[in-house]
Amino acid sequence: MDFNVKKLASGAGLFFTRAVQFTEEKLGQAEKTELDAHFENLMSRADCTKNWTEKIYRQTEVLLQPNPSARIEEFLYEKLDRKAPSRITNGELLGQYMQDAAKEFGPGTPYGSTLIQVGECERRLGAAEREFLQTSAISFLTPLRNFLEGDWKTISKERRLLENLRLDLDACKTRLKKARLAEAKTAAEHELRVAQTEFDRQAEVTRLLLEGISSTHVNHLRCLHEFVEAQAAYYKQCHFHMQELQKELGRLPNAFALNSTHSMAAAGSAAEGISSPVETDTLKIEEVQAPATGTRKAKVLYDYDAADSSELSLLADELITVYTVPGMDSDWLIGERGNQKGKVPVTYLELLS
Repeated sequence: MDFNVKKLASGAGLFFTRAVQFTEEKLGQAEKTELDAHFENLMSRADCTKNWTEKIYRQTEVLLQPNPSARIEEFLYEKLDRKAPSRITNGELLGQYMQDAAKEFGPGTPYGSTLIQVGECERRLGAAEREFLQTSAISFLTPLRNFLEGDWKTISKERRLLENLRLDLDACKTRLKKARLAEAKTAAEHELRVAQTEFDRQAEVTRLLLEGISSTHVNHLRCLHEFVEAQAAYYKQCHFHMQELQKELGRLPNAFALNSTHSMAAAGSAAEGISSPVETDTLKIEEVQAPATGTRKAKVLYDYDAADSSELSLLADELITVYTVPGMDSDWLIGERGNQKGKVPVTYLELLS
């Protein structure tokens, strides 16, 4: 018990001495040992690294998981050292809803079949997003968090210890100046030598840790490259899935046009009392002639594979000549490239003036 009381009293006395030294320094009544400019620069660089790493980490978390409740849940699982349950992405959920709706509406109907195609694409997009989130968390978020929760805490602890030893050192200098008796001076000089040695040792330890920030930058740079690679791969996958979906949907206007033609013809036949089957003329591309006026240049936005001989395959970024013909569905144009000619979907083109 005696020992604990003495230790407590000693600690309280040390704390009081440091508080007095700190207060007198702020009031300009005591001298303060200044660190060299290089050391100050190292500390400033470390503080800057910590602050921006924290901001980048937090905002990346928001980018990868915009839902704050989900972020809190993941944080709690992590603190409890438990694996968070697998979470379905919004794209996967949307895709599932679309495919379930298609079953209700009828997968053989135009709307139902389209819902199936779009739903499958959304599920693929959601799966790509899931892979991107996992990769980014491992390759980018984890190293940043390890720095903030590991290296930076160590640096902060050693800096606090250095500041305390600096206060002790300056308090010893003050006592030496105030000492009048030879015996008091001798004791103060001994305390000053011990305090200076401890301060110098701690300054060297802290300096080495601060210089390690350069290695931290190198590590974070590598992680940043990996994050960019993961992001690029994710967007590339998304672009590919959307292009494939557009190709599939680009073939649907034929069905719409056919349904529209049949409906109009059936309505006309009913009005005239005609009961014979409706006959429609098939557009023959080889017989289509370009009009004297009305042709335009168009830039191809995406690759397109022709579904049959009446269509023209396209390559992204190429320029073709396009025009319309009477009776043709508005979702399509006639495209020409040299001696090649065929129908092309408007959604794949950027019409130029």
